[in-house]
Amino acid sequence: MKQQLLALCTSLGLLLTACSGTPAAPQAAQPAPSTSASEAPAAPTEKAEIMVSAAASLTDALNELKSTFEADNPGITVSYNFGSSGKLAQQIGQGAPSDVFLSASAKDMNGLEEKQLITKDTRQDFTQNELVLITGASSSVTIDSFEKLTDSSLKHIAVGEPETVPAGRYAKEVMDTLKISDNVKDRLVYGSDVRQVLTFVESGNAEVGIVYASDVLISKNVKILATAKSEWHQPIVYPGAVVAASEHADAAKTFLSYLTSDKGKEILKKYGFQ
Repeated sequence: MKQQLLALCTSLGLLLTACSGTPAAPQAAQPAPSTSASEAPAAPTEKAEIMVSAAASLTDALNELKSTFEADNPGITVSYNFGSSGKLAQQIGQGAPSDVFLSASAKDMNGLEEKQLITKDTRQDFTQNELVLITGASSSVTIDSFEKLTDSSLKHIAVGEPETVPAGRYAKEVMDTLKISDNVKDRLVYGSDVRQVLTFVESGNAEVGIVYASDVLISKNVKILATAKSEWHQPIVYPGAVVAASEHADAAKTFLSYLTSDKGKEILKKYGFQ
């Protein structure tokens, strides 16, 4: 009975102490384990794979630029989708995955900008080109001007499809300016992009063709007959921009900046761009 009474008194005393509001002494905080700077985890390097939709005329220059860009930016890898600027713009408009658009004409870029499909403040013109009349390297064709495309000996004149290929659009502008469109329209052979036009002439399927000056540099099988005057067509300017739907906008901006850097300009110049 004494033991039970003692236990009851002890419990009552603890209860009265708790109700009195006297705080219990805090326990000393345990120090966090020390971590030296050398033991701190390194921040992970961001990896990004970007898709660049680019005009076919840029193929060789961009393939070389890919190697130097990836070496200088080890966290980013680049894939290309080459084609006519008009078709590429259509693909982007239909939701095809792309991070950067490099067009061979302002018109196709303007269309995407009007639809808010590119990031406007990233748009910039990064190079220019010239339009030339070509024939096969061993061809006997001797005309020396665009005006002479009316020569009846020319049965096939290769040009890009004007609706989707900027080079074809510029070629049409030249022929309209020289007022020879009606004379040559039945002899035109259309290519899906400027590189196909080049192939038509290389293979002899067309006696002459109209391409960019930069295209001639990558082929030993053609030669230039004449260069179009700049006032005969709209300026051949290449704009680039980050696609608004890009999931790797920072990496896309890095690529575009590299293209317009001294290294990028040097590579473009090497392949005949101005």
